[in-house]
Amino acid sequence: MDVILLERVDKLGQMGDTVKVKPGYARNYLLPQKKALRATKANQAHFEGMRAELEARNLERRQEAEQVAERMQGLELVMIRAAGESGQLYGSVAARDVAEALKDAGIKVERRSVNLTHQIKATGAYTVPIVLHPEVSVDVRIGIGRSDEEARAHLEGRSLSAEAREADEALAAEQAAMLVDEEEDGEAEFGAGDYEADDYEADDREV
Repeated sequence: MDVILLERVDKLGQMGDTVKVKPGYARNYLLPQKKALRATKANQAHFEGMRAELEARNLERRQEAEQVAERMQGLELVMIRAAGESGQLYGSVAARDVAEALKDAGIKVERRSVNLTHQIKATGAYTVPIVLHPEVSVDVRIGIGRSDEEARAHLEGRSLSAEAREADEALAAEQAAMLVDEEEDGEAEFGAGDYEADDYEADDREV
């Protein structure tokens, strides 16, 4: 399918370009997100008539994004997560978690702006690109650990002291035990519900 781009789209083209894309990509993303129009003579004329307005609006959005990117330069986020001794997370860190952490840091971005290609499943330091505008992006470093100290140690590229490591391992064991208890409680509640029903014959988860 041929479409006219209404803004720059990464790896596709610039505003005003007519490009060929897969029909599903156009119907499910480009058209509903108002990033493109079907390439017809009528739409081409419509685009040319509104081109100056689109360019002015794009410039305004880009300048706003550049201001936010400037605030985010050098930003590092600390995320504390339950994990085993090997560093494997009990769960994962997804784009929505990064967006929430940015919000807590005073920067509001949409989840789709977080360019996390796959969920993070281990402690460590990660660099995640944040796309604020088709022409503006900024990298954010994220330290993930079982404690604040461990997360910051990952960001700084240093090892924890023996005492801190032992404390984190103890915390991991405690968190794992709590998860097991919660699962057992859930199973118990589910079983209780089944028993009561029998008496009447009729318990989610960059780079």
